[in-house]
Amino acid sequence: MEIRAFAVEQWMNAYETSAVYNLAETCVDSLTLAELIAIDGTNQDEFFRSLSATKLTYGHIEGSPEFRELVARLYASIEPHHILVMNGGIGANFLVYYALIQPGDHVVAVHPTYQQIYEVPRSLGATVDLWKLRPENNFFPDLDELRSLVRANTKLICINNPHNPSGALMERDTLQQVVEIARSCGAYVLCDEVYRNLWQDDHVDVPSIVDLYEKGISTSSLSKALSLAGLRLGWIAAPQGVITECMKHRDYTTISCGMLDDILAVHALRNYDKILRRNRNILRGNLAVLDDWIASESHFSYVKPRAGTTALLQYDLPVPSVTFCTGLLANTGVFLTPGSCFDTEGSLRIGYGCNSEVLAVGLEKISAYVRTLPKGGL
Repeated sequence: MEIRAFAVEQWMNAYETSAVYNLAETCVDSLTLAELIAIDGTNQDEFFRSLSATKLTYGHIEGSPEFRELVARLYASIEPHHILVMNGGIGANFLVYYALIQPGDHVVAVHPTYQQIYEVPRSLGATVDLWKLRPENNFFPDLDELRSLVRANTKLICINNPHNPSGALMERDTLQQVVEIARSCGAYVLCDEVYRNLWQDDHVDVPSIVDLYEKGISTSSLSKALSLAGLRLGWIAAPQGVITECMKHRDYTTISCGMLDDILAVHALRNYDKILRRNRNILRGNLAVLDDWIASESHFSYVKPRAGTTALLQYDLPVPSVTFCTGLLANTGVFLTPGSCFDTEGSLRIGYGCNSEVLAVGLEKISAYVRTLPKGGL
């Protein structure tokens, strides 16, 4: 199948390992293995001793019963048999498309967002219309535009909530309207919810799409909200018919996920609230630092994120985003993601979930670098 290069992943692959101050990272400051095990007071030696007799078979094909039970508790109306483990959120998204999309189907996908969400259905032969989220509207979706995009044969509406890269958020009322539009043409709604629960405000009302709609499909992972990207586990939460279809297609791509990953994931999920509290504190403190920096910088502006780990910075410098980012990295060690990776030139994506000191020093170095640029650009 033909598919465009995945711009943001190729960018990360090319430059991430050389970064000194990684402000392109989209996870909340990653936990060490020791930190994960000790988060509830568990003794590390006893934990590893308990693993020593584990026979490393394929394990539970659909995910261990404990894993599926704990994930199901993250939703209001989902049972464990509605959960299917996958190799990260990216694997979960891909399997949904692989199972549901056929040539000739029509798909509507938000844009800008994680490129997989709209490129994979295109590669499978679907016609994909982009539902544009615009900075002048605070990246808030225009529901009338969605109504104009859906067709009688629309198979899937794909959203990302909280939104990557802007940090915008659709709350209950908006999501319910998306559901009604989908219901009008019988479309599924796939919502990539990997940043779910990473709110800046405790009082927001943001249900999962799978709890709002009989054809809602939620994908998520341990990477962002639980700071465990290295475990490479994600999941699909969906109606039974979707899970059954995904299992049929999954047999051709994934036998099972790692047993040790599953065991560590269960430990993390048992301590979900503790990890989430830690991560919200990091994000709220770091966003305050980023917000102060934006206020002091004449060349940068942004729509302040309401959730997630990323923000999209607009800049007024006469230099392409790739050129700015490669020059910044070479001269300062600070790593950002160019907006061109999201088809939004004139912008930069920043991840503010990193170590707080790294963020503060990185922002100072960005300011210093901008002062060295010639007024006419590079």
